[in-house]
Amino acid sequence: MSDKIFVDTNIVVYALDKTQAQHTIAIDFLSRRPVISVQVVNETTAVQVRKLKRSLAAAHEVATWLLDTCEVVEQSPADVRQAIELCRQFDLSHWDALILASAMRAGCERVYSEDMQHGLWVSSSLQILNPFTN
Repeated sequence: MSDKIFVDTNIVVYALDKTQAQHTIAIDFLSRRPVISVQVVNETTAVQVRKLKRSLAAAHEVATWLLDTCEVVEQSPADVRQAIELCRQFDLSHWDALILASAMRAGCERVYSEDMQHGLWVSSSLQILNPFTN
């Protein structure tokens, strides 16, 4: 196993919001220099502007920091095909399945997300875990 971890957008967003109870745990995950996808960078930018009411310039600073700090994987047509199959197999949203496809291609063994089914093994080497579950 590679011991590489992938974090979903919600982990990054909690790390940005000190008012959230999940903030400290999210910061810990980002300090591990996790794998993320271009999708996570883009979703984080959108959430900052739309929900957190930050300026686009501030959101871009975070995006740049993510690009410089994390291992960022691009997404390919093969990832989209894999996501379609994962949707069929596990009844996932397309966007969640795309996250999983990217994590699989990057060789991650765990995806940390609050939004997906905690404990689900999507392959023999990739499991979804909710870091906020006791």
